[in-house]
Parts: sequence; C-alpha cells; structure tokens
Amino acid sequence: MIVSSLNRLKRRLQFTGWLQYLPIAIVAIIFFIGAALSWFLGNRSVAHLLSVIAVLFLIVLMFDILTVKFRLHPQERLPKRNNELDRFDLMRARRSCRSFQTRKLTHADHSELMKSVRLHSEEATIGNAPIRFEYIAAPLTVWPVVCATEFLVAIAPSEYNRLAVINIGRSLQKIVIDATRMGLATCWIGPGADQSSIVRHLGDRFSPAKDHIICVCAIGYKSWYKPLFLRFIQGLQRRRLPLSALFFADLQFKEPLNLKAMPFNRFGRSFEVCQWSPSSFNAQTTRCVAILEPITGQRQEGHKDKSQLLRFDFYATTESRYYAAVALGIWCANWEMGCEALGILGHFAVLSEKERGKDKIRPTLPRYDVSWVLDEGI
Repeated sequence: MIVSSLNRLKRRLQFTGWLQYLPIAIVAIIFFIGAALSWFLGNRSVAHLLSVIAVLFLIVLMFDILTVKFRLHPQERLPKRNNELDRFDLMRARRSCRSFQTRKLTHADHSELMKSVRLHSEEATIGNAPIRFEYIAAPLTVWPVVCATEFLVAIAPSEYNRLAVINIGRSLQKIVIDATRMGLATCWIGPGADQSSIVRHLGDRFSPAKDHIICVCAIGYKSWYKPLFLRFIQGLQRRRLPLSALFFADLQFKEPLNLKAMPFNRFGRSFEVCQWSPSSFNAQTTRCVAILEPITGQRQEGHKDKSQLLRFDFYATTESRYYAAVALGIWCANWEMGCEALGILGHFAVLSEKERGKDKIRPTLPRYDVSWVLDEGI
C-alpha cells in the first residue's frame, strides 16, 4: 500500500514537472538537518558550513524553478547549423537534450524537418511492416525533458512486429541526425512519455485497434537553462562500454574483434558511432559479430588470410520487446550511415537459420535480429 502510494506520488510529480526539482530540495533539507545536529552537538563551525551549503542548494533550486519551470529568463539565440561537420562528426556531436527553448521551430526549420521525415519514412525498410511518424506541436506530458513543445511520435502496427520496432529506431535516428545538422536539439523519450496525453493530441491520427506508440522524440532549440538534477544525470549518461565489449569475432561473444586489422580497419569510425548510439537508460543492449568465409581455389590469390568478410550480425542482449529493438535500430542507422560515408556498399537482411548455418544458432541471449551483408567481398 505504501509502495503503491509512493509510486502514484512519484508519477504525479513526474508528469506535473516537479520531480526534476525534488532531489535538490531533498539535498538542501539533508544539509539543514546536518547543520541542526552539528549545532546541537556543539560543533558550530561545521553547522555553519553545512548551512551555507544548504542555502547554496536552495538558491540553485529557486533559480531553476524561476528560469525553467516558470520560464522567467531572457529569450535565447537560435543555434547555428552544423553543415561543416562530416557524417561521423555529426553523429558524435549529437547529444540528448533535456531542456528546450519555448519558441517554436521557424517555418524554414519545420519545413526541412518534415522533408527529412518524409524521406526516411518512405525509404526501404527491414521487412514489410509499416511504420510512420506523426508531428505534434503541444506540451506533451513527458519526463525528464522540460519545456519541449514539438515532438515526433513513432507509431507501429498494434500487433507486435519486432522488425517494425527496429525500423522505428533506424528511421528516426536518421531524422535525428538530419535535425542535428540543422542545429536542432533532440531527445528520445520512451517510458518517460504519458501515452494518454499523446493519444489525446493525436486525435483521429491514432487508432487504438491498429496503432501502437513506440516512443516519441522531442525536437526544438536547446536551452541553456536546465535543472541542476538533469545536468547531473546527463553527466552520468556519458559513459559507454569499450568497443571490445560490443564487437566480436566469435559467436560465443568472447573474442573481441580486432578493429585495426584488415579487413575491419576499412570501416574506420563506423564502430565508434555505434558505440555512442543512444539507447534506453544507456543500457547498450546491442552486440555485433563479424562473419567471414574461407576463400578456396583460385579465389585465394591475393588473400593472405584465406578468408573474406561476408557480413556483420547484430544481436540484442535482453528479452526487451521494444527498447532493445529500438536501440538496435538506432545502431543499424549509425552503422549504415557510417558505411555510406566510407563508400562501403551493403544491405540489411534477416537471415534464416539455414542461411546463417544451423550449427551457429544461439539458443540463448544474445539473440540474433538482423545482418548487414556486404554487396561485394572485402
């Protein structure tokens, strides 16, 4: 009963926009209590220090509430575009934004964004399940993002289709990178979005019998004004697993791929941009295995290692039906864009057990999802 009440309180604070400020208030209270105890025990110098720290936290809290919650701050400048960045630097430059300016996208930015949405919604998908993105200009109930008023809602069929969810991640990530080039800020939002508020604003563009909302993406102009708590948690989320924990040369996921050896060194920073691709709670649930085949007969000529690279198989490390699949789709987008930038041709395919080799099938996690097959051997 108590746990249920606390969860309801947390949800209420979360979706009324006050939860972002609560941790700093709690920290200030803790320091005040520590100051009171120190004063009671006769250690007045410590009590004074703790009181000063508590007051500083309160000042920061009041500043955040006034400037972010009540939006009492000067109008901020529009950001610059990132046209000078190459594809890899653009993918690395993209950061999840937690605080947005209240101004709407300019007509030119909105038109360019919608052009990107149409382009990546219509391109070839992995599998045949339809997906789409709906634009909403309204203050949806989301957490922990503040002041966002424009969103793209990712929608797949109501009947679960894993490839559709993967395609959501793949297509939306390409839109996100286009937005980054425009100088726009973005934030993927999954469990922090209140589905009822999204459905209400979609109106007749959403059918509960046919559609399922996978996630939303806040889009707008980044704001400098951001609650201290969000700055703290965003700093923690900058950590990533090493490449040796993500790319492997064997199906047991024990031998890290030698990325500096031929032929893998041809892929350059494609590995890096996958390492830094976003995922829910930064869980990094995608793994990759490089698949080579022996070269026999006359084909051995000029191939000292007597094998050639066929494809990369992508796996998910959890049973998550949605968030791991979206993360894998984002990974696929970054990998695809990286290979395109390097002029390496390939395509995505979902291979059967026979095509992959029955003796190589893993009955346990990580589970196979999709492959990137080279269009010519390397």
